[in-house]
Amino acid sequence: MRGAGSAVFIAVLLMIAGIIDIFYGIAAVGNSHFYAADTAFLFSGLRTWGWITIILGIVELTAAFSLFGGGSYGRVVGIVAASVGAIGALLNVGGAHPWWALGVFAIFLICIHGLV
Repeated sequence: MRGAGSAVFIAVLLMIAGIIDIFYGIAAVGNSHFYAADTAFLFSGLRTWGWITIILGIVELTAAFSLFGGGSYGRVVGIVAASVGAIGALLNVGGAHPWWALGVFAIFLICIHGLV
């Protein structure tokens, strides 16, 4: 089957990104000092951003598991989740860890490229 190795690689990347997003979300919901203490949020508070990140991480994990199974759900949802995750990573560039956010953004770009 052509492209199966690429799909598995992208599934692993989506799984890593999903786990990272879930950990970030748990840290944000718990008001951890991992994030900058004096950060001002434009749209919502830290807890709201944490729950959004947790939900996005869960969606990324379901897309990764679907890609492991060879389902088309994983491709479609993977593209959408990686696009939203890339936007979220770009919004996080101005935060406490800009280089880490750019690294996560790069992971999402590789996922989008591999799925499209």
